[in-house]
Amino acid sequence: MHFLEQTTQDLRNFVSALKPAQSSGNAQRYPKLTVITPSYNQASFLERTILSVLNQGYPNLEYIIVDGGSNDGSVEVIKKYEKYLSWWVSEKDRGQVHAINKALERATGEYISFQNSDDVYFPGTFTRFGEAALKYPVDILYGDLYMITTDDEVTEILKTTSYDFDCQILEGMQIHNQSLFFKRTLVEKYGMFDESFRFAFDYDFITRYTSHKSTTTKKIDGLGGALRVHAEAKSSTIATTIGREEHARVQKLYISTNTVLNKIKYLWCRVRKIAYFILRFDIQYIRFRLSR
Repeated sequence: MHFLEQTTQDLRNFVSALKPAQSSGNAQRYPKLTVITPSYNQASFLERTILSVLNQGYPNLEYIIVDGGSNDGSVEVIKKYEKYLSWWVSEKDRGQVHAINKALERATGEYISFQNSDDVYFPGTFTRFGEAALKYPVDILYGDLYMITTDDEVTEILKTTSYDFDCQILEGMQIHNQSLFFKRTLVEKYGMFDESFRFAFDYDFITRYTSHKSTTTKKIDGLGGALRVHAEAKSSTIATTIGREEHARVQKLYISTNTVLNKIKYLWCRVRKIAYFILRFDIQYIRFRLSR
């Protein structure tokens, strides 16, 4: 069986129903994780997002859902699982970024992650990242990303490399929120998310946080989450218009005015990415990318 087909089966089973919680006597061994789901009229996907969080069985979890006043049945879905939530609200807000910021004000976890109401985490993600946080107490932990369809078919894998700030500026997103865990102290030091962004707020805050040389990052091998591709997703509606403009706005703040140097750095970023997977003998992934 092709690995994408196997991963599809695993994911569909994982988000099919609420799994019985496993009791754990060492909850405090793991760092407290706050997971935030901003939600607005995504009832057809929201339950699977919630199940992908709750079925992790992570013993030290704070789960917050901020709904923007949905009228499509999302609130009924949230109420179905409200006893497992640390806090939730459904009220009119100023959009996705405002919703996340409302949750950030309440977050008490050492690490924070947010998953949109149409995206999901994969089995074992929280435990793997919790173990990594104990071993590497860095500011930002992140992993690989899958692309999925409306019915949870896994269609593509996007593997990340070790983080490089210059490549973040010249190539674009090096870290994706679907597989991202960051320390709450970064928010306290460098501020919450910028509501003036409709699409590239994640590109902005990751770039802004990592522009400080004291911010540490660590790539954790393995998948973390999945971006769902569908007609109503921002990646399908405004990515090439507003998204492109907002990315350029962030890049302008940090990019060098030396165009020759930028070209050299960009070439290095491309070579670096290929070398990263060759040195890890990940021939399967290289073949997969070349076949796309």
